[in-house]
Amino acid sequence: MNRIVTIGREFGSGGRELGRRLSEIMGMAYYDKEIVTEIAKRTSMSEEYVQHIIEHRPVMSYPISIGRSFYPMVNPITDQHQTIYQEQHRIIREMAEKSDCIIVGRCGDYILKEQNPFRIFVYAEMESKMARCRERGAEHENLTDRELKQQISRVDKNRAKYYEFYTGHRWGERLNYDLCINTTDRSIKELAPLVAHFLNECLQ
Repeated sequence: MNRIVTIGREFGSGGRELGRRLSEIMGMAYYDKEIVTEIAKRTSMSEEYVQHIIEHRPVMSYPISIGRSFYPMVNPITDQHQTIYQEQHRIIREMAEKSDCIIVGRCGDYILKEQNPFRIFVYAEMESKMARCRERGAEHENLTDRELKQQISRVDKNRAKYYEFYTGHRWGERLNYDLCINTTDRSIKELAPLVAHFLNECLQ
């Protein structure tokens, strides 16, 4: 069975960077935005639209369950949401079957639960997340501290709703993960080799 690491993360915590660095150190495939790109290819929807859908709570009033029977839906928006979630599930499974991999976000820990992935959750205090966001570049430069804090909170709230709707579990709840990492005031570059060493011991 392939080695699989999934990473859930708060916005601005550095979880995406950690995943990328771990993939380089450990020689594992890395999947993040590539999942969105593949969904867009398979559904003929734009990447921007797919990204918007998977960052927000689905419009359906019941959780998606792959393989479940559905009544015919007359709402084309609902049909599109269903298609995206089903393709995401299928693509993540395909990626995990190809090789050792690290998958960031998108309920990978839940979708791949039968493959027993090593599940990581990355979090940080708000001030640290704000500082990391500002370091990342121009998209946050013109935001006041209040606006940036609101943006971070909004993204995390959407991620929590999405995860909880799709999995039935609480996003960020420590019992749902094998390792929770607090990146407050810590360098992801320095943390990555330590985490990689730990993972190599656990995934032997």
